[in-house]
Amino acid sequence: MKHCKSTASRYLAMATGLAAFLAVGAAPAAAQQQQPQVPKGWFKACSKQEDIDICNIQNIVLANSGQLVTGVSLIEVKGKVNRKVFQVTVPSGRMIPPGIGLQIDGGKAQKVDYAICFPDRCVAEVPLTDTLVNSFKKGSELRLTSVNFQNQPNPINVSLQGFTDAFDGPPMQQSDLQERQQKLQEFVNKNNEDFAKKLKEEQEKAKAAN
Repeated sequence: MKHCKSTASRYLAMATGLAAFLAVGAAPAAAQQQQPQVPKGWFKACSKQEDIDICNIQNIVLANSGQLVTGVSLIEVKGKVNRKVFQVTVPSGRMIPPGIGLQIDGGKAQKVDYAICFPDRCVAEVPLTDTLVNSFKKGSELRLTSVNFQNQPNPINVSLQGFTDAFDGPPMQQSDLQERQQKLQEFVNKNNEDFAKKLKEEQEKAKAAN
């Protein structure tokens, strides 16, 4: 069962932590000439995969080149599997032991440990608690600090304006999405579907082993 949980966590990091990063990362040069068209600020994207509902409240910070700077995800999975996870995605080339420092309005920093790294990005995560959500709702600015391979801190400030509306409000509706948002939703759905399938496979393997 412990193996199943750890594998599920790994798949969650792989599937949902990147759900919103449409056209970010290693892309053809021609594609990089056009900046990724993703919603700015906080937004919610939800999808249903068989008997699992996944909602992701996200904020994506991109460089002028369109490359990922920092991505924030508050993920809630409901159904046969119930999980709440807070994730931060940063570019690769990070020092792993320091993790990512999380501060709200200059308060005490909380460490978010890395869960998995890919060639172009690293994902850190902690359980998503009501305390963390409430602090986001009350706060005005979130600071996320990773440490690069030169041992230099890279603080990124993310405004919390609009977070409460995104968290408590309805998700983006397919009928209301513009072309760029439709592509985003399709990407979210595909990643969530992959996660649900892999998680189901691991559950079946765990049952067979018992």
